[in-house]
Amino acid sequence: MEKKEGEKNKFGLIGRNIDYSFSKSYFTKKFNILSLDGYSYENFHLDTISEFPELLRLNSGLKGLNITIPYKEKIIPFLDEIDEEASKIGAVNTIHLTETGLKGFNTDAYGFKRSLFPHLKSNYTNALILGTGGASKAVAYVLDQLGIDVTYVSRNPKIGQLAYSDLDKELIESNKICINCTPLGTYPDVLAKPSIPYKYLGPDHLLYDLIYNPSKTAFLKEGEIRGATIINGSQMLELQAEKAWDIWNS
Repeated sequence: MEKKEGEKNKFGLIGRNIDYSFSKSYFTKKFNILSLDGYSYENFHLDTISEFPELLRLNSGLKGLNITIPYKEKIIPFLDEIDEEASKIGAVNTIHLTETGLKGFNTDAYGFKRSLFPHLKSNYTNALILGTGGASKAVAYVLDQLGIDVTYVSRNPKIGQLAYSDLDKELIESNKICINCTPLGTYPDVLAKPSIPYKYLGPDHLLYDLIYNPSKTAFLKEGEIRGATIINGSQMLELQAEKAWDIWNS
């Protein structure tokens, strides 16, 4: 691959198998609306995070990057500086490339909080987080800020976490918020969903899926037919993208 010269306002997304991603179309449209000639946004597929330094070498005009699965935690050792909130969360989804180096931020927390807040009710005191990747850390951070107790559910649970097989009627009924932070249900595998006992869901529950394609995942459909409030990840994505744009232009 040859080094790309002359592109002075380049942005992009780092992840694995990200052709489906929202970010490229969102920012390309934004650049067109704002008449920002010479601005571009690319998807950068990395097989491993060890390819990151080479990506930087080949793309000298980079000003900002978004980070997605599975690199939100693995990117941290490559940064020169990390924002205080991102450090507390332990995951980075936005990088600002400046003259002094690479600084990491987490805009997922901002997007999640803003999109969740209008739907909160007084009985939402406990939440189940399905999955333990980088996005789940931003979700847990926000819920902790809001005074909502969090329990992680994982295929390979660590101490203090639950396995999916642990979930029963009592746990589902006592945790009114259930958030899918796994990729299960993402297009094209739209029939997949986390293995929880959906039959115990009801109108008092809120199901939030960080997935945005499809707009109504199999996980959300299970909640909807039982009267639960459902939210997909589209608004969170737009909010975190705008926050990233503010950071890149600061």
